[in-house]
Amino acid sequence: MAVQEILQLGNQKLYEVSEEVTFEELNDMKQVVQDLHDTMMDFRKTYGVGRAIAAPQIGVRKRVLYMNIDKPVAFINPELVDKSEEMMELWDDCMCFPNLLVWVKRHRSLTIKYRDLNWEQQEMKLSGDLAELLQHEYDHLDGILAVMRAVDGKSFSFRSEI
Repeated sequence: MAVQEILQLGNQKLYEVSEEVTFEELNDMKQVVQDLHDTMMDFRKTYGVGRAIAAPQIGVRKRVLYMNIDKPVAFINPELVDKSEEMMELWDDCMCFPNLLVWVKRHRSLTIKYRDLNWEQQEMKLSGDLAELLQHEYDHLDGILAVMRAVDGKSFSFRSEI
């Protein structure tokens, strides 16, 4: 098991833009994906939540996302397209600030294009909470945290208050 430290809010590395993965780096990314899986599962044991994680959250500045709800999915060099005009507002949480919730606005649906761990081009259509989840994780690749997407200055709450 390769549980990594999750960088916490305020760590300057979280605000950096991640680099694309090249084909030559694919084998290295398989270990990164395993680390993401192990780290997320450890977080789940501690906090009871955690459905997806981005490589920058463990200090890896590569465009890699990992989601595990019904089955594990690795997203290499993801791209969000066909974002709906219809928006939704909801409480967002993050492993980088596990006790804080942020009220954000996100697209209700979208399509994510990405490469898998075999370097094959894939596409997935998402809506509702899964669309929100992938937008949240995708933001990490661009150095954007949910606190930067807050609807207004009163859009914060401790998890225990909700």
